[in-house]
Amino acid sequence: MRIDRIELFHVAMPLIFPWRTAYGEDAAVESVLCRLTSGSVSAWGESSPFAAPCYSPEWAGGVFAVCRDWLGPTLLHQNIPSGADLQQRLGMFKGNPFAKAVLDTAWWNLQSRIENRPLHELLGATRETVAVGADFGVMDSLDDLLAGVGKAVDEGFPRIKLKFRPGWDRDMVAAVRRQYPRQTIHIDCNSGYSLADVPLFQSLDEFELAMIEQPLPYDDVLDHAALQRQIRTPVCLDESVTSLRVARQALDQQSCRFVNVKPGRVGGLTPAVQIHDLCAQAGIPCWVGGMLESAVGASTCVALAMLPNFTYPADIFPSSRFYVADLADPAIELVRDAAGLPAVRALRQSPEPVPSRLDRCIRQSAVLG
Repeated sequence: MRIDRIELFHVAMPLIFPWRTAYGEDAAVESVLCRLTSGSVSAWGESSPFAAPCYSPEWAGGVFAVCRDWLGPTLLHQNIPSGADLQQRLGMFKGNPFAKAVLDTAWWNLQSRIENRPLHELLGATRETVAVGADFGVMDSLDDLLAGVGKAVDEGFPRIKLKFRPGWDRDMVAAVRRQYPRQTIHIDCNSGYSLADVPLFQSLDEFELAMIEQPLPYDDVLDHAALQRQIRTPVCLDESVTSLRVARQALDQQSCRFVNVKPGRVGGLTPAVQIHDLCAQAGIPCWVGGMLESAVGASTCVALAMLPNFTYPADIFPSSRFYVADLADPAIELVRDAAGLPAVRALRQSPEPVPSRLDRCIRQSAVLG
């Protein structure tokens, strides 16, 4: 396809309540949306690195500028026949996976529309639903957390994820495990710890957690390997896996037993599928994570999650969980899968922003072409 026009939007989407993690708190999700046009056909992509470079070195304002000044002009008026070709053209620019993901995901959605095929089928998936879990950030009290977890258990969510940070750590996990001794639970540390905390993680083995997600620094695989050798609980890498090359190194070092794949964090759907395939060959199960995207980005995660090695319940949320009204339609909604578990269903066509909602959220915009 020939890329005739690129429209970029840096947006701030207010949350119903702040999202608290080991690295801080967000009252709104800052995201970058892209509308690609080829001839008479257009489609959208999204990448959500947040407002500040706290989850990763990237941030929404920087992603917008990189796409506007460098990545977008490289693709404009070019014939891009595949996601691999797009990634090769952008490969001259070092790093910046969230920025590359904006254009890569838009390309895949545009290709889906041109071929009139659902995105998940274009990626090679055969199923149409995937089970999802329930996630809980740092809350005001343990009572609030236990009440929320209890509601999720009653609703049948197959696993619970708990944000874990200093001051909201072992005692919190112990309280949840006492209340729900048989529920599948894992914790997410968002790079909040170091190897000095090995005794803390060893003490968590008694709680039989499904995994410990990203306990150590965001750019590490070696220390995670050292930690994994000293604990029984599986380590899951999230922030550390930013490319296919890093994923290969992590598997070679035996740094983890699970991998969380987020299209934004790894540079788009093209590398996300490659990482999925690599892990499948190595016997390492994966699951799809989200970055509180609008329905535009979340639908991309849904399509990716249909691939066969995404076997652990996904981090994909209904739009109503975080937003009074999603930026885009159709919103992401929960359904029940064949086993009766809360799930999300692949869409036949990707969502698009509602113009009036988009206008209210725009911080800056640009048009190329």
